[in-house]
Amino acid sequence: MIISILKELTENENRVAATPQSVKDLIKNGVSVNIESGAGDPSFISDNDYKQSGANICSSPIEAIKDCDIIVKVNPPSKKEIDSFPEGKAFISFIQTTKELDIVNRLVKRKITSFSMHLIPRTTLAQSMDALSSQANIAGYKAVLNGASLLPVYMPLLMTAAGTIPPAKVLIIGAGVAGLQAIATAKRLGAQVEAFDVRPEVKEQVESLGAKFVEVESDTNEGSGQGGYAKETSDEYKAKQQEKMTEHIIKSDLVITTALIPGRPAPKLISKSMVEKMKKGSVIVDLASENGGNCEATEKDKITNYNGVTIDGSSNLPSEMQLHASQLYAKNISTFINYMIKDGKINLDLDDEIISGAMFTHQGKINHKPTLEAINSSKDN
Repeated sequence: MIISILKELTENENRVAATPQSVKDLIKNGVSVNIESGAGDPSFISDNDYKQSGANICSSPIEAIKDCDIIVKVNPPSKKEIDSFPEGKAFISFIQTTKELDIVNRLVKRKITSFSMHLIPRTTLAQSMDALSSQANIAGYKAVLNGASLLPVYMPLLMTAAGTIPPAKVLIIGAGVAGLQAIATAKRLGAQVEAFDVRPEVKEQVESLGAKFVEVESDTNEGSGQGGYAKETSDEYKAKQQEKMTEHIIKSDLVITTALIPGRPAPKLISKSMVEKMKKGSVIVDLASENGGNCEATEKDKITNYNGVTIDGSSNLPSEMQLHASQLYAKNISTFINYMIKDGKINLDLDDEIISGAMFTHQGKINHKPTLEAINSSKDN
């Protein structure tokens, strides 16, 4: 059985889907690993590092995927890559399957069994495979560092001979994995931290990290969705939320937004009119920019200035910490693959909630309901 690791073609992507340690973990389970030459260079992993771990170094992507069983990447494959994939094989990467519809259709035509790391169930058994969480953790940390570097003020309280400097006020919107890491990082830097989330059950986690939880009063837990995710809220709740958030946003030096609903455009939580009320020199770091952003003024992959407020729309912060991001992603991948292997072969147990949950195409068909609905909806339109 052969696992193939390909180079990333996406611009500014520095991560790789395997490390020397993950290669060793796979080889222990009786498989061979092909690495396209140079795949690890952006993550400071040389071909020789992979070779010493037991991998086969291939001079081209065609050589790497020849006779392979599973092809692995970080990002979705290009159309050209898919056309070169051997029919009937397996593919694993991050793919937003309800958005990347053309890619899904091409994978179906090649009869590829496809898995998205976006779809790994958030269960106790699947924790070590949860790449969304491992990468979100890095994004939350890096968002605070980037935000601090853009601020015109100190983060901590400073008492100096020239006077006392008050701590920066930081507001984190969304207390998921990225948000909680952002809270912890901002607190370590000495900031005064507040956090908002539509799920009241995260209040205890927020407060345990030393931040103040900004609460919108509601009779129900309407923001709590399945699998620990947030869900869409009512118009009445949104009106209360906007009022409460505006009150805290205009007092903040740094606002970090992390609110994402899987497979859907990011909810617009900060309007341009709210940005216009913020202090000059304030900073917004929008971690939802990949799906349109939580701020109405965000521009994906750009740092812009709107009415004196700096807005960072970087969409791939984990790639800025590629060494550890690759290490964590590669571990998620190797754990997932080893989970599927039995006696040196892929065991596609479709009754297994992890395998079936992450799979979205199989034997020329789409077997993930939301993806199928998105495909059908696109045909209707």
